[in-house]
Amino acid sequence: METPYPKPISPAETRVGWIGIGIMGAAMASHLLSAGYSLTIYARTPSKASSLQSQGAHITDSPQELARRCNVVFTMVGNPQDVKQIVLETNGVLSTLNPGAVLVDHTTSSPSLAREIYASARKKGCWSIDAPVSGGDIGAREGKLAIFAGGESSVVEWLKPLFDLMGRVTYMGEAGCGQSCKIGNQIMVGANLMGLSEGFVFAEKAGLDLRKYMEAVRGGGAASMAMELFGGRMIRRDFKPGGFAEYMVKDMGLGVDVVKEDDDGKVVVLPGAALGKQMFSAMVANGDGKLGTQGLITVVERINGK
Repeated sequence: METPYPKPISPAETRVGWIGIGIMGAAMASHLLSAGYSLTIYARTPSKASSLQSQGAHITDSPQELARRCNVVFTMVGNPQDVKQIVLETNGVLSTLNPGAVLVDHTTSSPSLAREIYASARKKGCWSIDAPVSGGDIGAREGKLAIFAGGESSVVEWLKPLFDLMGRVTYMGEAGCGQSCKIGNQIMVGANLMGLSEGFVFAEKAGLDLRKYMEAVRGGGAASMAMELFGGRMIRRDFKPGGFAEYMVKDMGLGVDVVKEDDDGKVVVLPGAALGKQMFSAMVANGDGKLGTQGLITVVERINGK
């Protein structure tokens, strides 16, 4: 049985596909399985899918085959180049996605690519939604992600039973608007992480106990979600990734380097974001690109001779 848009979504009838089972993707996909949905996975490294298989997921050997089987296909991969390859190339998802089926891209990618995918999907009688997320590994595990959706509003509403399992969706506008929202989100997160890093390094140099320092300032104007998510990890030197630092270089670059796209009229000067991109690039240059974004503090410490 099939439930392509606009037939109502239900665990009994809707067949879901998932591509990209990294730290975030695997946790998000597991919520769909827990809710009783039939889930088919494509993974470049099949062994990484063992945990989801144990929950009942099926494995397929190509994006084409996955798309052929499913009514809704989610992608959560590394960068825009991966999205383009998996979705738009001759052996990609859109080559076999059935009319009425919906593609949802959770990858943080470029607004122009989201618009290109949307146009290509419509030509095939399909739909696409760009729906990048924020909330890190904790938000993914707890089903509390912020989801920024761009595309057709009625399709976003139709997808809500699935989105609600992963977090809270906000409709941002036409295709590409979800990605633009996420880029803005990352600019703000980067600035928060910079402030956290410098604040902790300053406090430590001043002889303050970092735990007491954070407890004191979290009740005032310095409070932020970034502090709640990453402050304790910085203090404990826990740099396990919820999101890789190297992805922040990509994410912030999508805002700083937007002039490279067809959006010349939307270009703004972002000196803080440009500096943030340089700082995360320094993490990558130091060999720490696979650490979590909270590892930005190590760059500030290096600058200060620690």
